[in-house]
Amino acid sequence: MKKILRSIAVVLFAVVAVSCTEAKRSGNPIVEGWYADPEGVIFGDTYWVYPTWSKPFKEQLHFDAFSSKDLVTWQKHERIIDQSSISWLTHALWAPSIIEKEGKYYLMFSCNNVREGEVGGIGVAVADNPAGPFKDHLGKPLINDIINGAQPIDQFVFKDTDGTYYMYYGGWKHCNVGKLNDDFTGFVPFENGEVFKEITPGEYVEGPFMFIKDGKYYFMWSEGKWRKDNYRVAYAIADNPLGPFESRGVILQTDKEIGTGAGHHSVMHNPRSGKYYIVYHRHPLGSTDGDDRRTCIDELHFDAEGNILPVKMTFEGVEADPLK
Repeated sequence: MKKILRSIAVVLFAVVAVSCTEAKRSGNPIVEGWYADPEGVIFGDTYWVYPTWSKPFKEQLHFDAFSSKDLVTWQKHERIIDQSSISWLTHALWAPSIIEKEGKYYLMFSCNNVREGEVGGIGVAVADNPAGPFKDHLGKPLINDIINGAQPIDQFVFKDTDGTYYMYYGGWKHCNVGKLNDDFTGFVPFENGEVFKEITPGEYVEGPFMFIKDGKYYFMWSEGKWRKDNYRVAYAIADNPLGPFESRGVILQTDKEIGTGAGHHSVMHNPRSGKYYIVYHRHPLGSTDGDDRRTCIDELHFDAEGNILPVKMTFEGVEADPLK
């Protein structure tokens, strides 16, 4: 009898150990609901994810955010901004991007799916807390016009090592970059007088993102069509934030055993563990609704030369990785 009880105890211990191990992974998607275009960012000892609420454009009128201490357990922060705070928003609020400066949190957004002659484009909101509530910073678009053929959407703000804040943005297969002024109310021209430079690489469509690793500038973007299986992420490496950027290939794309149309991503780096993570959206297997997009996270790996290795999408997600 003692041997039987001992065997049962060993089995139960193994089951509990497996369950605990599994519980320490994020799972994919990381949160419930239809969320896309996620911007992952670290503020202090907390991971934050700011996604688009993936609904038809007429319904897409607010942002939620999610925070976590370890990438596994996520807290939802509802309606950090909505149409009541943006007087010129009529539809299609998407692609949030956020950055902290001098204790203020600046949330950039795209709205109205603007065409030439319409009001919309890229806006800025501000709050004292990463969970909001955010209020419109300008009361009008920061960028409304079609410049260099780029629809003013999918903005990403990047702080360079010299303190310069760059905004990368653009849809319709064109990407621009500009230097933001000190209070994020406009732009500072480049030395040649241009306010925006076109830096469109490869088969760029939308969704630009930038980070620095080992002194190199990694510029990333999405290709293909966001509702389709051919949506994917490619990248380039340069010695400065303005390029030129030549594609080194696709690193995230459809996996017919996991999910389809993977793209519009961001990257987070935990300096404590040294790990890099890619936060992105994908369509679940079997889904036929283009708005059915789910936010996921997987680890990003590099080879000895610094090239990004192809991402293997998972259902399990990532292990717990606290920032302290």
